[in-house]
Amino acid sequence: MRTLLTWLLVPLVLATAVGALLLYPFGHEQRTGAQIGLHQKPVDAVVTGVQDGVCGENCTAVTVRMSDGDASGQSVTIPNLRGAGAPRYQTGDEVVLSYSGSRPQAAESYQIVDFQRGWSLVLLAVLFAAAVLLLGRWKGLAALGALLLSFVVLVLFVLPAILAGENPLMVAVVGAGLIMFVVLYLSHGVSARTSTAVLGTLVSLVLIGVLGAVFSWAAQLTGLDEDTINLVTVLGTDIDTRGLLLAGTIIGALGVLDDVTVTQTSAVWELRRANDRLTWRELFAAGSRIGRDHMSSVVNTLVMAYAGAALPLLLAISLAGRSMGEILTAQQIAQEIVRTLVGSIGLVAAVPVTTALAALVAVRQEVAPAAAPDPEPEPEPEPEPVKRAKPATEPAPERAVRPARARIEGDLYGYDPDKGPWVRPSGRAARRAASERPVPPARRRSSGSP
Repeated sequence: MRTLLTWLLVPLVLATAVGALLLYPFGHEQRTGAQIGLHQKPVDAVVTGVQDGVCGENCTAVTVRMSDGDASGQSVTIPNLRGAGAPRYQTGDEVVLSYSGSRPQAAESYQIVDFQRGWSLVLLAVLFAAAVLLLGRWKGLAALGALLLSFVVLVLFVLPAILAGENPLMVAVVGAGLIMFVVLYLSHGVSARTSTAVLGTLVSLVLIGVLGAVFSWAAQLTGLDEDTINLVTVLGTDIDTRGLLLAGTIIGALGVLDDVTVTQTSAVWELRRANDRLTWRELFAAGSRIGRDHMSSVVNTLVMAYAGAALPLLLAISLAGRSMGEILTAQQIAQEIVRTLVGSIGLVAAVPVTTALAALVAVRQEVAPAAAPDPEPEPEPEPEPVKRAKPATEPAPERAVRPARARIEGDLYGYDPDKGPWVRPSGRAARRAASERPVPPARRRSSGSP
């Protein structure tokens, strides 16, 4: 079975590597923001003063001192709108200015666009890494390394390839394959269990890609939401926006798929270890029962993630007075529905597919039995009390030996020792002597009364 897994996975790994080499934009020089018409440059500054009503009724004059840029160290006063939805600034706030690139001394060349939040994000990242390392130890370190490599693949491969004009769907498939192989094998090691989880993830990703393409075409989704339109306008080149929509669906479902497939594989292996007499059908049935509980929570997680991302859009559309049917079938909402339902179908399919693969592999594996718990140490015997020697005492004085008394047998009445030794009388003489013997007086019984 291990040989079969190798024959299945090695071609997939090679195909992923070849696809990454073919899609990577070697020699392509990505145009900078200035070359595509974005002349704004970020400049860090610190708020040194805030005055309301100086520049108008709904305006606040914010004085900032620049920390870098062409006018570093100098201060300018920038008018800023005041009202609902507008940020409020206070003295000491660290902000980011947008500089147009001309007249660095003029306040008109600057605009406050954001807050500086680098230190808070760094602190949060440190806390996250500490929590993972504290709980997972070496496994946690491997998980952090896999997470870092996932960002590397996204930033250095997926984004440049799409910006260079490559098919977003193909780039997403290859990028998801790279992330999957790197993350799973680095986090869980090279083993039959991990290879089974990889196969289950691949099958589910293919299903998600096929269903996404079919229903994007059937629902006539273009992928042209506000952000995508701005991107196409800035780049000035054609991008397959529907493919970009499908790419987001695949990459968004990848993380949850890894969770499902690894959990199902581990569950089947532990069942096999607990009872090595289970058949393939019994392993599959038991693993499926575990997967049903996991599946409901995972699907709800994916739905809530997409709903949370689209929450401002939902609020804006609900204020337009449109019916529920019109809201759900609008372009921006419909594409989120397709993403959610297609990803959920892939997650649901991952449970039986991965469980079946894991049962087939595990039933043919020599799984080491679970280690028996260490026996509890026997209580140490209590020490026996030390017997103390009795103090030596003086020997008791010897008692005076009394002379043995002569034993007298027979009837003592009428016996006179002076007449010689006593001889038992004959029967007739004894009866005569007994009749002549005086009868002793009867004893008085006590009645208990005085």
